[in-house]
Amino acid sequence: MDHDLTIDEKRVYADRTGADEVLIAAEQGVVVASLSDDRVGEFGLDHRGAVRDVATASDRRAVATDADVLVGDYDPTDFGPAVAVGFHDDALLAASPNGRVARLDETWTTLGEVDTPRAIDGGMIAAESGVHQVVDDGLRNVGLEGVHDVYGRGMPLAATDDGLYRLGNGWMDDVRGAFWVVSADDDDDRAHAASEAGLFAREAVGEWTAVDVPTADPVDVAYTDAATVVVAAGGTLLADAGDGWRSRELGVSGVAAVAIQR
Repeated sequence: MDHDLTIDEKRVYADRTGADEVLIAAEQGVVVASLSDDRVGEFGLDHRGAVRDVATASDRRAVATDADVLVGDYDPTDFGPAVAVGFHDDALLAASPNGRVARLDETWTTLGEVDTPRAIDGGMIAAESGVHQVVDDGLRNVGLEGVHDVYGRGMPLAATDDGLYRLGNGWMDDVRGAFWVVSADDDDDRAHAASEAGLFAREAVGEWTAVDVPTADPVDVAYTDAATVVVAAGGTLLADAGDGWRSRELGVSGVAAVAIQR
């Protein structure tokens, strides 16, 4: 493990050839790290203040904070406190602590309300009340309950209190147990999920295998072209480009989410 860098409050750019920009939501703010294959380079605190979620789409980014949803160079949007953000059909979606879900057009348009929202991906919202899908200017409950995370593109996946599910002809139970994270990359069929039993990787549709990862508290997974990226609640960033996990301690706590700026 490499632990020789300390965190600075500075803006970090990862525009060097072959480097990706990794955004991490933490209690202290947004950490931005440079990742080349599985090697973590420079990293720093790019925005100060507790961050609940972070999402990217191409060169766009959004951050959910206790005060507002921030976009671009952390510009306010007047949404108010947010717990989750995500992009769908080039539009930004956000969810508030009280369950309001809205879409940013020229202004925020309320789509509906859910019970205890937790995550947004690809037009789907994970909530205690189930998986909710954006339909035109509203929301539709598409099933399940106690949902902690959702992957809402391609073949949707949901991490719930009692199992890991995929959406086909209805929701199908892939793995039993309490899951709190699920992520996928349809471009190369990578998918991972985290549960009480650890981290799992999808080997085939409906088939998941435990992964030996050097952290006990994975909270989110994302993907670059070269690597699988995992963040742990305690502030560790891990990357595996096929030769095992490399890790870097980021010097932050309360990590909630990770996103890759492509």
